[in-house]
Amino acid sequence: MSEQWYAVHTRSNFDKRVANDLAMARIESYCPTIERPSTRKDRRLDIQSPLFPGYVFARFSDGPQVRRRIVCSPGVVRILGFNGELEPIPDEEIEAVRRLLTSTHGCSAHPLIREGARVRVCRGALRGIEGVLTKVRNSLRIAVNIELLSQSVIAEVYATDVEPLPMPWRRV
Repeated sequence: MSEQWYAVHTRSNFDKRVANDLAMARIESYCPTIERPSTRKDRRLDIQSPLFPGYVFARFSDGPQVRRRIVCSPGVVRILGFNGELEPIPDEEIEAVRRLLTSTHGCSAHPLIREGARVRVCRGALRGIEGVLTKVRNSLRIAVNIELLSQSVIAEVYATDVEPLPMPWRRV
């Protein structure tokens, strides 16, 4: 079986340690980092922090011994998968992350938000407003619905300024 990339879920603030421990165990690992501003009371610093906090990528051939070695590493919570089967990450996606991080364009991680999802604006003048994310001619917009009037108000937003809202529980 060929080696594939997998996402390893780590304890909080254990990303870099897990990546180092996997490398020491001769398992290829990748913990993408970006430079973020960190404000202290007396100064402002730029620090390297994980792009995806709580996750490290590991490349290995799936097998019980390798799986056990990874899961038993200090700080590892689990290897992501579905129904007991590990879910590999395509090489192209890992390579795309690497290329984006080495490019001159600024980048940051952002939760996957699909058109039609309920979102909340978390930054800017519209902070706190909740609505439905729509797309009109390559720009994202938030639609605030007034159900009683069967009308909506739409405003353009940046993808980085919105966060997904949890799905509401429905009683059947």
